Amino acid sequence: MTTAEYKELAPHIPHEPGVYRYIDAKDVVIYVGKAKNLKKRISSYFGEKKHQAQKTKTMVKNAVRFEYTIVETEQDALLLESTLIKKLQPRYNVMLKDGKSYTYIVVRKERFPRVYFTRRVWKDGSHFYGPYTSKFRARIVLETIKKLFQLRTCTLDLSQKNIEAGKFKVCLEYHIKNCLGPCVAKESEDEYNEKIRQVRNILKGQIRPVKDYLKQRISVSAERLEFEKAQAYKERLDHLVDYQSKSMVVNNTIEDCDVFNIRVNEDLAYVAYLKIVNGALINSDNLELKKNLNDDSDELLSFAISYLREKFNSIAPEVVVPEPIVLTEAVKVTVPLRGDKKHLLDLAEKNLKYFILQRRKDELKHTKKQTPAERIMRTLQKDLEMEVLPFHIECFDNSNIQGSNPVASCVVFKNAKPSKKDYRKYNIKTVVGPDDFASMKEVVTRRYKRLIAEEQALPQLVIIDGGKGQLSAAYDIFKELGIEDNIALIGIAKRLEEIFFPGDSIPLYINKKSESLKLIQQLRNEAHRFAINFHRDQRSKNALGTELTRIPGIGEKTANKLLQEFKSVKKIKALSLSELTALLGPKLAKRLLSYFHKQALEEE
Repeated sequence: MTTAEYKELAPHIPHEPGVYRYIDAKDVVIYVGKAKNLKKRISSYFGEKKHQAQKTKTMVKNAVRFEYTIVETEQDALLLESTLIKKLQPRYNVMLKDGKSYTYIVVRKERFPRVYFTRRVWKDGSHFYGPYTSKFRARIVLETIKKLFQLRTCTLDLSQKNIEAGKFKVCLEYHIKNCLGPCVAKESEDEYNEKIRQVRNILKGQIRPVKDYLKQRISVSAERLEFEKAQAYKERLDHLVDYQSKSMVVNNTIEDCDVFNIRVNEDLAYVAYLKIVNGALINSDNLELKKNLNDDSDELLSFAISYLREKFNSIAPEVVVPEPIVLTEAVKVTVPLRGDKKHLLDLAEKNLKYFILQRRKDELKHTKKQTPAERIMRTLQKDLEMEVLPFHIECFDNSNIQGSNPVASCVVFKNAKPSKKDYRKYNIKTVVGPDDFASMKEVVTRRYKRLIAEEQALPQLVIIDGGKGQLSAAYDIFKELGIEDNIALIGIAKRLEEIFFPGDSIPLYINKKSESLKLIQQLRNEAHRFAINFHRDQRSKNALGTELTRIPGIGEKTANKLLQEFKSVKKIKALSLSELTALLGPKLAKRLLSYFHKQALEEE
């Protein structure tokens, strides 16, 4: 969207709070933002603002229109913005760099529920707890549950009908006292469900009700003089106390709360999360966010809090943060300066510090493992803002002299290296005269029609050696073939090494020292060399073979054979009939001599 187009719409934009949306040519929302004052906020994207980030300029350039929704308050704008971002996932809003599948503990919805690990979530009424970012931590929780409560692990259908019919027998788990045998009615459903209630308390971080339950069981067993049972429950209580002490961060006076801390650098933001229930740290996570247009740390933190609370199903009434922020949820926001909550905030910061350090080590390790070719391709992918790695690249160039002998070349690089077996050269068949645009259309059509027809792999990137005209000609063919969304297409202009994109008048300037620009230049130079050599060969063939190939019965192969043997047409003319007959046979030898004799008479 241009500044001129904006100025036409500007008088109608209100000075009201609201949410605005930028939309591209494909009618896709590419950015959602909120504003106290829509007029001022939207106008900030236009005009002479040198401090604007490149991504902001790119977003405005890609947008063809914008829409806005007026709301009553800034709080309403916050809520609507958050909802739209989650629903639409706009390209230029905050992107979560997180593709991991986390571990959950599920309490299955079934008679005599099982409790076990899972990495997927389904909707059948089962209860899922987590996600646990560390499977080691989740395993500790599950092992604690197994030591405290004897639960079944089998997958039998323990319906009342099956149990009464005596379909099952006790297994090894029963004999080693890991299960009390509900499959043979040795444990009632009510007793089993009471244990499941206590399991859910542990998974929710509510340790106190579980302690009370175990103390009650100790007391009841002692009253019944079942001292072995009482001792077993006492050992489980001690185990629970030990587990609680290991997970305790502060004292029990702190109520349920979520703790967040944030660090922001040039391209990324990192957020640490601690989930505190009854003073115990029951879960934690670290989040990496890729900044696009959202440079404000308050906005990034607000987004992360909303995302993480939803992800961990948190309903904690308090959020502890390092700086005052406005949230869409009705929660208490605390910025502690001292005390236990400040200690929690410092702990989150410490976790964040080590998380960032680990990420940098991982990136460095990955970079070291990269081959030079992969490094170059990733640099090119980043410079051209491609979605995929350009492993397969093709480059086209035309060559002719004032329209004579028009030819074209296609060179292919794979893994950033020439793949010469895939090179192709073309004689231009349908174009008369020096028309580079039409020639480019013909060659691109022939190349990709064939690849599509033969179901061969298409390149990830195509480079056109030429300016905007030839690039547009190639893009028209891409649209005709329906591959414009599958292949990245660029043109490179020779004068200033400018990179052009279809439909974009503003060129991209890649750093002259960049490995990606050097790769593009190498492709361009190779395509030019290949086209020039082919053009030179065609001119030579035409210059030497034209006179001989005009003779009826003498084709290119025969003409080339004679020229290779005798080097010139003049020497061929001096041969006798017997010499020609030995080389070509009597019929062609007579035709050749007859033609030369007739030519000599005409010259006289």
